[in-house]
Amino acid sequence: MREINLLKNYPRTKRDLNQALIERTDEVRHIARKFGKDFFDGQRKYGYGGYEYNAKYWTNVVKDFVEFYDLKDGSKILDVGCGKGFMIYDFIKYNNKFDIKGIDISSYAIDNCKIEVKNNLEVGNAKNLNFDDNSFDLVISINTIHNLDKKDCQMALKEIERVSRKFKFIIVDAFRNEEEKKRMYAWNLTAKTIMHTNDWEVFFKDSGYTGDYFWFTP
Repeated sequence: MREINLLKNYPRTKRDLNQALIERTDEVRHIARKFGKDFFDGQRKYGYGGYEYNAKYWTNVVKDFVEFYDLKDGSKILDVGCGKGFMIYDFIKYNNKFDIKGIDISSYAIDNCKIEVKNNLEVGNAKNLNFDDNSFDLVISINTIHNLDKKDCQMALKEIERVSRKFKFIIVDAFRNEEEKKRMYAWNLTAKTIMHTNDWEVFFKDSGYTGDYFWFTP
């Protein structure tokens, strides 16, 4: 396992935590966790506030993934929690000889995905991946498995481990100190499993996860 920030080139946006504290009620979180139209394309308080493709987000990140994991023609890649498939589109744009799949719990996201990757995506659940053992050279899951409760989160880690024959990379909500913890809980909209980075690392080992990882902190 390695802690490595492969999203260092993902643009950071300024987050208004004071506004988040006002808006993130239990009712708002309940609606957001349905991962439907409200979450992707509804009011900002429920999620993205309009989830549209922009090349500035994933283009450079994809390049970093390709170089770090030395991906080649024919490399098999899985994105767990792919949303509308924007990162998958940029992988294919980088090299259309990648064999890439994406799954997401949201039928709305899959139905409204980027049309160019429609055949690469399917509705699926991270805790029960519909793929054979050792199917992929790289499995990526960014800001997804923490949306499960702890038991199901562990199942998702085991599934990611099972379907990967080589590399894995995940990002989860985490904190290193009390200030980051305060900010995380103020910002959190959908995550059900949030832990200190040290506790996450123990959790990874206990779950049999051997891949790479990094943290999301607002």
